[in-house]
Amino acid sequence: MTIDGLIDRVLEQEGDYANDRADAGGETRYGITAAVARAHGYVGPMRRFPIATAREIYRSTYWERPRLDAVAEYAPEVGGILFDTAVNMGPSVAATFLQRSLNALNRGARDYPDVVPDGAIGSATLAALSGFVARRGKRGERVLVKAIEALRGERYVALAESRPTDETFLYGWLANRIG
Repeated sequence: MTIDGLIDRVLEQEGDYANDRADAGGETRYGITAAVARAHGYVGPMRRFPIATAREIYRSTYWERPRLDAVAEYAPEVGGILFDTAVNMGPSVAATFLQRSLNALNRGARDYPDVVPDGAIGSATLAALSGFVARRGKRGERVLVKAIEALRGERYVALAESRPTDETFLYGWLANRIG
C-alpha cells in the first residue's frame, strides 16, 4: 500500500472532529491533536483544521521523518504497521517496537547484529531489517508484523491498566488497530 493509501486508512479510522474529555490527546481533527497542529503552525480552531494539512503532517512527521519510507522499501507491510503505530503511539515508540522485534528475532545475533532500541531508525536498524528480510523473506515479514502487533496490544492494555479512563478506548484500539 502507498503512503497515500495508509493516510486514507488512518483518516477513515480517526474520523473528523473529536473532543472527548476521556482522551488524553484532547481536541483532535482527522486524528491530529491540537498540540501537533499548533507545532506545525496551525493557529485556527480545530473544527476548521484542513484535511490537506493533516495529510501533510501524516506524511512528513509520521512517515518521512521517522524513516518509515525507508523501512517500507525493505518490508512494505512492516512500514504500514509502523506508520499506524507512529500515528497512534508516536514515531519513537514505533521505531522502538521495530528494533525490539528485530533483536528478538535475530537468533541470538546469529542472523544480524542487535540494534540499540533507541527509537530512531538509522543505518543499523535498516541493516538489521535488510538482514532479517534476506534471511526470512515474505513470510518473515508477516511474523515481524505479528511481533510488532503483540507489542502494540501489550501497550494498549498497559495504558488501560495505568489510566482507567483509557479503558473507554481499549476495546476500539484492539478491534481496530490489532491485526
